[in-house]
Amino acid sequence: LTGAQDGSVRMFEWTRPQQLVCFRQAGNARVTRINQYVMLINAVCSLQCGVADGEGFLSIWQVNQTTSNPKPYLSWQCHSKTTSDFAFITSSSLVATSGQSSDNRNVCLWDTLVSPGNSLIHAFTCHDHGATVLQYAPKHQLLISGGRKGYICIFDIRQRQILYTFQAHESAVKALALDPSEDYFVTGSAE
Repeated sequence: LTGAQDGSVRMFEWTRPQQLVCFRQAGNARVTRINQYVMLINAVCSLQCGVADGEGFLSIWQVNQTTSNPKPYLSWQCHSKTTSDFAFITSSSLVATSGQSSDNRNVCLWDTLVSPGNSLIHAFTCHDHGATVLQYAPKHQLLISGGRKGYICIFDIRQRQILYTFQAHESAVKALALDPSEDYFVTGSAE
C-alpha cells in the first residue's frame, strides 16, 4: 500500500507489475499517513485501510481486490489544518487522530459507527503547534503523541485525560515506536 505527495493511494502485490487497486487518484491532498487494520470475524479475515491527508481528512476503505477503484466507506475532516497520523484503537470502529486544528484540539478520538457530525468522542487540547505522530499502546490503553515543538504527551484513553507531558526534543517529533511488551517507547525527531 503506497501513498504519495500527489495524493494518490495504490495497492500492489509483489508478484504483479501493475497496481491491484487505486484508492485515490493523483490530484488529491498529499498523503500524510497510511494504516491498515486486520479483523478476524467468524474465521474470515477483513482488511481495512485508512489514509490521512494534508487537508485534515481521514478516509477509510474496506479492502476488496475485486474493485479497481473503490470508494471509501468513511471520509471526514478530523482536523481543520492537517491530519498527520492516526491509529485504529481496539477495533476498527474507534480511531485516534493527530494533526493540527485551529482550536488546538490536536489529538482526537472518533467513533466510526456514528454519523460524522457526532463521531468525535473526545478531543485533547495539546501540542500548541500541532501533533505530528501518534502511537497506540493497547495493553495499557494509552496514546502517545509527539508534537511540532518536540513535546510528548501520554493519554489514558479510558479516563480520557492527559497523564504526562514532557519535552523530548528541540524540534518536531517525526517518529514513535513502541516495544512489544510496552515497557519502552522510542522517539525520533527532525533534528
